[in-house]
Amino acid sequence: MRGGRGRKLKSEINVVPYIDVMLVLLIIFMVMPSSNNPSVVNLPNAEKTTRPPDDYIQVVIKPNGALSIGVQGKNADAPETAPNREALVRKLRTLHDDHPDFPVLIAGDKESKYDDVIQLISEAKKMGINRVGLATK
Repeated sequence: MRGGRGRKLKSEINVVPYIDVMLVLLIIFMVMPSSNNPSVVNLPNAEKTTRPPDDYIQVVIKPNGALSIGVQGKNADAPETAPNREALVRKLRTLHDDHPDFPVLIAGDKESKYDDVIQLISEAKKMGINRVGLATK
């Protein structure tokens, strides 16, 4: 047996099954994120208050960025449009100084930016307005 052919050990690793498993895992991970839609946000429903305030300062935010502010209720006056947020904040400060006990209701359209509403709430809180709410339909 010395002169005959001896058995050699095969020292190669067969990687084909590993590649097959990795491709299947890659396909699974590529398909999974497309099944859930991250742009859909389920917001909670709010019930209306039993009695809305009689007089309040209303700020309206339109989807195109148009802003208006005015007093609503018994002491209502015509709402004024504001060219930008700084002018709106100045007018809000003036109305709050004239009517310190009036709450502020922010009416943001469904299509308006969420950031605009939050920034306006933040500005109102910085002014010292404690009663800031969101108007709903």
